[in-house]
Amino acid sequence: MRTRRLLTMFLFVCCWMSITTLAAVAEDKPSKGDISNMAERSGVVTFKGNPLTLIGPDLKVGDKAPDFVLLANDLTPVKFSDTKGVRVFTTVPSLDTPVCDAQVHRFNEEAGKLASVSIYAVSADLPFAQKRWCGAAGISAVKTLSDHREMSFATSWGVCVKELRLLARSVFVVDSQNTIVYKELVKEMTTPPNFEAALEAIKKAK
Repeated sequence: MRTRRLLTMFLFVCCWMSITTLAAVAEDKPSKGDISNMAERSGVVTFKGNPLTLIGPDLKVGDKAPDFVLLANDLTPVKFSDTKGVRVFTTVPSLDTPVCDAQVHRFNEEAGKLASVSIYAVSADLPFAQKRWCGAAGISAVKTLSDHREMSFATSWGVCVKELRLLARSVFVVDSQNTIVYKELVKEMTTPPNFEAALEAIKKAK
């Protein structure tokens, strides 16, 4: 009887410790895509003149490019470490809008003139929607990547729009040493980026 009682107490203690540990893990590690406890920057960008809040760091030229996990059109994960050389990461709120459409088309046109440069268009659109859009738009030189699942790029690169859960319009140029050598965060989300300045930075990057 005493042995059974001791065994019961032992099992109770083990169960209690397991539950306590799981609760602590759940508290310390928010679910993927949770943006509720991240740093905020207010009024950095606007949408039709209305100020919005960005979540994530204010990256500067000279900073090392942060890691991310995105989804390719075939749902395979793509990390920053999977990319090499001189890279352009251009973000758009949604490919199915006129300014975003024109933005990616412009970079697709320029890609053929830029040797050894990889260009990625990142948005919160679903991978299936990105694939459909690329097929209809004839985009082949720019690789579209989806951030819809975790908002990983959006939050780690500081372009996550809190109110919309979309990516602000931006252009980042990263050199072969993984250093950000050019950044434009477009103030008004309904306007295009400065293509000429970005292209000049791309040509100078090594």
